[in-house]
Amino acid sequence: MTTIATTDASSPGRNLWRSARAVLLGLLAVFVLSLGADQLLHMLRVYPPWGVPMHDPGLNLLALSYRLAFGVVGGYVTARFAPCHALRHALALGAIGLALSALGAVAAMQAALGPAWYPVLLALSSIPTAWLGGVLYQRKRR
Repeated sequence: MTTIATTDASSPGRNLWRSARAVLLGLLAVFVLSLGADQLLHMLRVYPPWGVPMHDPGLNLLALSYRLAFGVVGGYVTARFAPCHALRHALALGAIGLALSALGAVAAMQAALGPAWYPVLLALSSIPTAWLGGVLYQRKRR
């Protein structure tokens, strides 16, 4: 008798790929939205040209504000596409965001690209904004 191995939707390997996809989609959403908004503000000459340090606190607050919103969107997207445990996936996105933002903060401070508080707050907000996105998804789902 021959046994044929099948893979159902709940298999660990399949869920691992779906989990990775969910987190990557959230990360991609944050990157695309953030860089798109940055590019638009550079084109409108609200921001200085790329590569020129931005020291104006008001402009840094503007950038932080939409990045906070985009972090929530990223958490929501991740939770939406998570195969299970939506909030855990959103928090995983937040942890990745924290790590990437912390590396960016170190680089930005060494290059004196603007006030130090901006990249620090960006890093510290990664987990709370992703969490909020996950919570909003869960509330909508109920």
